[in-house]
Amino acid sequence: MPRSLLAERYDLETVRAHLLDAAHWRRYPAAADRAAWEKIPPATRTALIQRGEQRAAEDWEHLRATLTLAFVRHGNRRDYETLHFRRRSRLHDLVLAECAEGRGRFLDAIGDNLWLTCEETYWGLPAHLSIQAAGFGLPDTTEPTVDLFAAETAALLAWTLHLLGEKLDAFSPLLAPRLRRELEHRLLTPCFERDDFWWMGWHIGRNPINNWNPWVNSNWLATLLVVETDPDRRARAVHKIMRSLDVFLNHQPADGGCEEGPNYWDRAAGSLFDCLDLLRHATGGAINLFTEPLIAELGRFIQRAHMCGDWYVNFADASARPTINADLVQRFGRAIRDEQLIGFGREIRRTQADHALAQIRSLNRSLAALLEPVPPANVATPPPGDVWLPDLQFMVARTPRLVIAAKGGHNEESHNHNDVGSFIACLDGSPLLIDVGVETYTAKTFSPQRYKLWTMQSQWHNLPVINGAQQHQDRDYTARDTRFSRDAQGTVFTLDIAGAYPAEAAVKRWTRTLRIEPSDTLTLTDDFALSEVREPATWHFMCHRRPEITVDGEVRLRSTDSAVATLRHATGTYNAVIDEVNITDPQLHQVWGYFIYRLRLCAKDHALAGRHEFSLQPA
Repeated sequence: MPRSLLAERYDLETVRAHLLDAAHWRRYPAAADRAAWEKIPPATRTALIQRGEQRAAEDWEHLRATLTLAFVRHGNRRDYETLHFRRRSRLHDLVLAECAEGRGRFLDAIGDNLWLTCEETYWGLPAHLSIQAAGFGLPDTTEPTVDLFAAETAALLAWTLHLLGEKLDAFSPLLAPRLRRELEHRLLTPCFERDDFWWMGWHIGRNPINNWNPWVNSNWLATLLVVETDPDRRARAVHKIMRSLDVFLNHQPADGGCEEGPNYWDRAAGSLFDCLDLLRHATGGAINLFTEPLIAELGRFIQRAHMCGDWYVNFADASARPTINADLVQRFGRAIRDEQLIGFGREIRRTQADHALAQIRSLNRSLAALLEPVPPANVATPPPGDVWLPDLQFMVARTPRLVIAAKGGHNEESHNHNDVGSFIACLDGSPLLIDVGVETYTAKTFSPQRYKLWTMQSQWHNLPVINGAQQHQDRDYTARDTRFSRDAQGTVFTLDIAGAYPAEAAVKRWTRTLRIEPSDTLTLTDDFALSEVREPATWHFMCHRRPEITVDGEVRLRSTDSAVATLRHATGTYNAVIDEVNITDPQLHQVWGYFIYRLRLCAKDHALAGRHEFSLQPA
C-alpha cells in the first residue's frame, strides 16, 4: 500500500482547523517594516541596493512570437529562456533592493516589470507547451496551463505582493488588483479545478514522477497562501497539494537517493523542503514532517553526492560542477537537526564564492536566507566517509588521494543516460575520470531522439562496447546482482551489467568489480562470458585532460598538471586510441573548458569468455 505521510495523517479537517487565513498569515516582514529589514547587515543591504540600481538601468527583454516558435522551428530553447529568466531575475533583484532601502526608489522599475509580466501571453516555457491541448507552438490563450515556470513566475509575483502590498499603489492603484486576477486565472483556478496536469502525479503510468511535482507544488502553495482569501477553497487547495506531494514521496527510495542527480536535488528534495517549510509555518507547526526519517535522508543526499571541492557525482543530466544553494542546504540541516549538513552548507558557500548567480532565483529562498540566517554549526564537519545507497545503487568511496563514485540502477531513470555500471574518479581534489554531463537542452533532449545525443550514449561513459553494441535505454536494461561491501582492506562494488545491453551484444554475463584500497589504488575487473563473438570489446575511459600512452600496458592520466595517476593493463592485449573531443556547447564548456578526451582500449582477441583487469594508482 502506498504510504500517505501528509494527506491522511493530516486530513482536510486538520488543515481547516490549523491553516491560518490570508489576513493573519505573514511569512516575511513587509518592506514597510523597516525595523525587520534593517536587522540585515549593512554591507548586505548595500550590495542589494547596488544590484537593484544596476538592474533598473537595463533594457527590457522582448519575448517575441518568433522567439517562442524557435523551439518547434529549430529546437532552440536557450534564446527564449535566457530572456525569460533575465526578466524574472531582474524583478527578484529590484524587489530585494526596495526592501533593503525602503525609499520607493525602485517602485517604477518594479511596476514596469510587473505590468510587462502581466502582459505576457504565457508565463511558462515554449519547451513545455506539450502540456496544452494544442501542443507545441504558440501558447493557447483559451487554455491556461501550469508548467514549472508559470508556477515560478506566479510565486515571484505573489511574494512581491506579500512584501510590497500597498506600496504598489504608489505606482498605480490598479496594479495589485490586476496581479491578483492574473494569479487567479493563470495558476490558482487551473490547479484547483484540473487533475490532469501530469506533474500532479495522478497518471503515474504515463508520466515520470520527478522534480516537477514538488517544484510546481511549492510555488502553487506559496501563491495560494499569499493570494487566496476564501477559507474553504484555501483549505481544500492546500490539502490537494498535500495529496500530490504524497505521490512524490511514495516514489522516493528509503535511502533518500535522487536519481536525477545533484543538479536537480534542490528542485526535488529542495522544493519538497520549501513545501514542508511553508506548510509548517502556515499551520503554526501543526503540520510538520521534518521528524520523518525519509525527509532527513532526502536532505542528506546532496552531501553524499559530493566528491571534492565544488565537484559532485554527476550521473544523469547533472553537471559535475553545479551551483548548489548553500543557504537551502543549511536550512534543510536546521529543519532535520543535522549539524553536519549545516556545516556542509557553510562549506558550499566557501567553495562557490566565485560562482555566477544562478539563472533561476526564487524569492522565497532569498528571503529566508536574508531574514532567517542559520547560526553556525556546533560541531565541525568531519571528513566524509564512504556512501552506499542501496535503493539508488549509488556508491562513493574515498582514500587519502582518490574519490571514486559508481552506479548500478537501470536505463529509464529520470533524466537518464545509458550508464549502468559507469564510474568516475577524482584525484587530489580534481576530476580524473569523468562523466561528461549534458549539453544545453534543446528540443531533441526530451524527445525520441534523446539517445542520438552523444552525451547520453554508453560509449561516452566509462563503459565497454560489447560486440559493437552499446547499452540500450528502457527500464528492462538494468544491473543485476549489485553488491557493496567495505572492511579494513577497502571498498568493493560489484554488479553484472550484461542486462543493460541489447540482444545483439550476445553477452551472458559481464561482472564488473571496483575495488578501492586504502593505499590509493583502484582496481577495475570485468569478468565476462559471451554466447558469440563478432568483434572484440572496447573499453572507454573519459578523461578531463589528455591521456599519455607511455609504454604498452601503461597510460598516464592527470587531474591537474601535478596530480598524475597511472592506468595499468595487461601488455600485448589492447590497441590504445585517444580521441580528442572539442567542446563547443556553452554549458559543457563552463565545466570542462575546450576539450575532453576519450581513451579507448580495444581488445586484440576474440574471446568468448575472459577477465580483464585495470589498475589506477596515483604517482
